[in-house]
Amino acid sequence: MERTLSIIKPDAVAKGVIGKILDRFESNGLRIAATRKLELSRKDAEAFYAIHSERPFFNDLVDFMTSGPVVVSVLEGEEAMQKNRDLMGATNPQEAAAGTIRADFAENIDANAVHGSDSVENAAIEISFFFADRDIS
Repeated sequence: MERTLSIIKPDAVAKGVIGKILDRFESNGLRIAATRKLELSRKDAEAFYAIHSERPFFNDLVDFMTSGPVVVSVLEGEEAMQKNRDLMGATNPQEAAAGTIRADFAENIDANAVHGSDSVENAAIEISFFFADRDIS
């Protein structure tokens, strides 16, 4: 079974669509192996998104991700990473296919409702950022 990380971002949490998004995962064959709601500190958000630290949008991304609570989850299933990315839709919600999470719940490219790991390798790194092995069942 493959694992991937999902983050329901502050905009979607504020809209009260956590349950609807988690249901999308479960309804499409992904098992929620761990989940929790938390608020990212600036230090944690900067560390998590360090790969983007040289990009012009980095500070805005960190500001956004620390603007309210997020829900982090470990999703598990066959081809979990790709399945999650398909469910999320394109980064820009205006380009996301109808019925995807971003098409249905995102405002714009900055407030785009969810994050998902972009590779199996990055999924392992991202999962370990938020969860210890004992937290995942």
